[in-house]
Amino acid sequence: MGRNARGLWLVFLLAATAASGQEAPKPVVPSAPTAPPTGSDTARLVPQITRSGVRFVFRERGTGPLARAGSRVAVRYTGFLPDGHIFDATVATGGPLRFRVGRGEVIPGWDELLLLVPAGSRVKAWMPAALAYGAKGVRDPDDESRYLIPPNTELVFELEVLSVR
Repeated sequence: MGRNARGLWLVFLLAATAASGQEAPKPVVPSAPTAPPTGSDTARLVPQITRSGVRFVFRERGTGPLARAGSRVAVRYTGFLPDGHIFDATVATGGPLRFRVGRGEVIPGWDELLLLVPAGSRVKAWMPAALAYGAKGVRDPDDESRYLIPPNTELVFELEVLSVR
């Protein structure tokens, strides 16, 4: 099944679940975040979760250092809304995003997640709305009546940690 077909199937499943009034099932994840050992087989994507509820899977586990609060990191990313639309990507800005972890320079979910992801890693992460933009959302700067990210929206990110210093 192609990537687009899988995405459409997932959207259909979520829409059918919402229409039936049932809560969508969430993946079973361990209670504490653990990463596969370096060099392990990452083809089996093991869902993990942070203490605050960020769900993530390693697509590739890097061998570089882990960030600590205050570490400078460089990250490439693509951000998706639940319907699959891209709302932001470093490709559009021409380079990686550089910031210090744990200083509130990015959304809280990133500050928590990036302490668990070594340099060289690629992860897919699902951010609860409360750890992203919460009830405020992000308004469209060109049209204040619209939102780029609606309030209380869970976000999905594909992240690559390029460096940790």
